[in-house]
Amino acid sequence: MKKVYILSAVLTAFSLQAQFTVTVQASADFKDQDAILYTLNGSKDIIVTKEQSKNNTWTFKYPSNYMGMMKVYFPGSNNAVNFISENKNISVKLDIQNNKIKDVFYLDEANELMSKQQEGSQKKELILPALTQIKEYYKDNTEFGKALHAEIGRLTGTSSSVDAANHPFISYYNSNYSKFLSNSSDPAKKVNPDDIINFLDKSNDMLESSSLLQPLLMSYLNSGGNTNVGGSVDKLLDRLKVETPRGQTVLSELIDIFDTYQMDEFKNKYLGLAKDLKCTINDRLASTLKSNANVQIGAAFPNYKFQAPVNTNAKSLYDVKADKKIIIFWSSTCSHCESELPKLLEKYNDLKSKNIQVVALSLDVDKNSYSTKIAAFPWINDTELRGWKSTYVDTYNIHATPTYFILDANNKIINKPDHVGDVLEYFKLK
Repeated sequence: MKKVYILSAVLTAFSLQAQFTVTVQASADFKDQDAILYTLNGSKDIIVTKEQSKNNTWTFKYPSNYMGMMKVYFPGSNNAVNFISENKNISVKLDIQNNKIKDVFYLDEANELMSKQQEGSQKKELILPALTQIKEYYKDNTEFGKALHAEIGRLTGTSSSVDAANHPFISYYNSNYSKFLSNSSDPAKKVNPDDIINFLDKSNDMLESSSLLQPLLMSYLNSGGNTNVGGSVDKLLDRLKVETPRGQTVLSELIDIFDTYQMDEFKNKYLGLAKDLKCTINDRLASTLKSNANVQIGAAFPNYKFQAPVNTNAKSLYDVKADKKIIIFWSSTCSHCESELPKLLEKYNDLKSKNIQVVALSLDVDKNSYSTKIAAFPWINDTELRGWKSTYVDTYNIHATPTYFILDANNKIINKPDHVGDVLEYFKLK
């Protein structure tokens, strides 16, 4: 019993030392009870803790210093609200309609300021060009002309400066977004690759939590064109030192980028580099290595426990018995799926006659859209209705839909077709 008391005391002390709290309020008609708090590492959401509602309020205690993007996700309804942390208490109120977030009210100073600045930036980028274009059609002495002139003047004006001492993350985010990622047509403001390398090398820890890292890497790769991608990446990694935490996180992000855009030559090259590292691997790169290892040819495809399966009594993927299985990751809103899956449907009876099972795991979020679509698909269907937040996205390293795997009777991966035509050709049905 003594050990239990000691552990209890430690947990109590841990909670009392929270650096700041995150409070999210919702109206009484919001049905969700569970909510998950996330921080950010590069482009990956990192789970911090899970809490249950108390009078439609969720209170999270964060135990350490954190400046960067955060998120609270409601898995029951696939709702999410994004905000920032500057290591101070955060307060958010949600306006709910039909169990979906209709509007978000930021009640703490930092998020209220960030929200206003983001809104102003979006209007400047999206609305100002249109207003400027139609201005010539209205005289300045008309009521609408005066209002148009005033709005153009307001949006053209420089954004209000942010005190970096009081709002370090907002200052960091705004200044670096403006410098590196804004769509400026001014040639003088064009950033060259060396500027990005210097920033990635010298930036503080807010880089990983800012959501800027992946867009910066995309900008860096695009700035060098397609002629020497490998040389550009090698130059960047040499500067950052791939054994360092920053270098490993950047390496992980690059592997994911190459995976997403099917640049297999570069993905395999830098995945090999990651595998050969002899140093301690950080969590970000370790997760990339694990998800890729899960889906290598010859690997045992990780089991998946079905949530609400259709057309089967099986409880999990491994419970489905067949000589071979075709696993499909798809979505009812995916245009490529729309064109490819009917071709598989045409050959479904031929597949069944060969004792080949089809298991489709959906990345849908809308139950009606999903249910309508699967009515035409007689194979095994299942979904978490969490879209790209579905658990199988990371487990099976999914970056696009549709994605196909072919398994043998022992759930070993024997083929990874790129398209439905490759699936049919593998089974000699094309």
